[in-house]
Amino acid sequence: MEVIETAFTPWASLIGGLLIGLGTVLLMAMRGNVLGATGILAGFMTPSSSSDWGWRAVMIAGMLSGPIAILLFTGGFPTIEVPVNRWMMIIGGLIVGIGVTYGSGCTSGHGVCGISRLSPRSITATLTFMLTAGITVYILRHVIGG
Repeated sequence: MEVIETAFTPWASLIGGLLIGLGTVLLMAMRGNVLGATGILAGFMTPSSSSDWGWRAVMIAGMLSGPIAILLFTGGFPTIEVPVNRWMMIIGGLIVGIGVTYGSGCTSGHGVCGISRLSPRSITATLTFMLTAGITVYILRHVIGG
C-alpha cells in the first residue's frame, strides 16, 4: 500500500491565509460583499448588472494571479500532485457542486467570512465540511488504501 504524505508548508500557508484575509476584509469594506468563491464565480457567469460583473471579474483575476506570479518568478507553474484518478476528481467536483448549492456557499464564504461574523449557519456548515473531509481522508488513506 502506497503511503500518501501530506506536505507541511507553514510559510506558504501563512502568506496565503493573510492574503485571503486581506481580500476578504477589502471586499467587505469596499463593496459590502462576502468573499465566497463559488458565489463570485456564479455571479460572474450570470451577472445581474455590469457593475456586478466587474468586481467579480477583478476577484477572479486576482485568484488567477497567484500561479501566474509564480510562473513569472520561477519560470514554471507550481507543482500540484493529486493522489486520485480523473474519475474520482470528477465525482468529487460534482459532490462539491451539489454541496455548495444545498449548503448555500462554500468553504471560503462560510469558513472565512461566516465564522468571523459568528453566523450559526456558517459555523455549522464549516464543521460539516471539516468532519466530512476528515472522514473522507481517513477512508481513502486507511480503509481503501489509496
